[in-house]
Amino acid sequence: MSKVLILSGGSQGIGFATAKRFLAEGYRVVNLSRRPIDLVGAEQICVDMQKRDWLDTCIDDLHAVAKHADAVVLLHNAARHDGDSVRDLAAENFADVLQVNLVAPQQLNAALIPLMKAGSAILYMGSTLSEKAVAGCASYIASKHGVIGLMRATTQDLIGRGIHTACICPGFTDTAMLRGNIGDDPEVMAAITGMVSYGRLIDPVEIVETLFFCAHNPVINGSVLHANLGQIER
Repeated sequence: MSKVLILSGGSQGIGFATAKRFLAEGYRVVNLSRRPIDLVGAEQICVDMQKRDWLDTCIDDLHAVAKHADAVVLLHNAARHDGDSVRDLAAENFADVLQVNLVAPQQLNAALIPLMKAGSAILYMGSTLSEKAVAGCASYIASKHGVIGLMRATTQDLIGRGIHTACICPGFTDTAMLRGNIGDDPEVMAAITGMVSYGRLIDPVEIVETLFFCAHNPVINGSVLHANLGQIER
């Protein structure tokens, strides 16, 4: 059986760990990102999803991959996380974040769904902030709320196709994105882990195992799964 994982943002963090896991399971892995994926056996298509016409340069390659696959797992993982506020978030900046986090996934959907066979899956990477909010990252929060809406629309629009979907919402995961946002201050790290019932960051591999389960179990179709070690609500 020919199985393919097509993912965005696989050059680091959860995306990289996911690519590694699926490759080990016999999947052909195709990564879409600006930076190449440093993983032997994985294929790279260099794209900049920030550009509205990014798909034009690679759609033929993607079609060639998908049309020959017995099953495709499409993982919308790439994301842009800006520090901003509704007090001063400019329309142009807001549109740039939405392009990467919400529009690009739908561009991929429209390009690949017609070629995806029954048994395929479309997985969306959400966030704890897909269903709650904090101050200081308005565009990210709005876009991740939108990701859940797009996932739910996918469920309804693909009824009868045998393609299932879910939105996986990681909590505080030990990735370059998280550490880039919180820095190396031990007090900040203690405050973050103090908000988790297990008192630690999530290992990316733990999210990967959740993704792998979702990719192979249609029973979760339409689900929003919070993988966060039990965050403490205050």
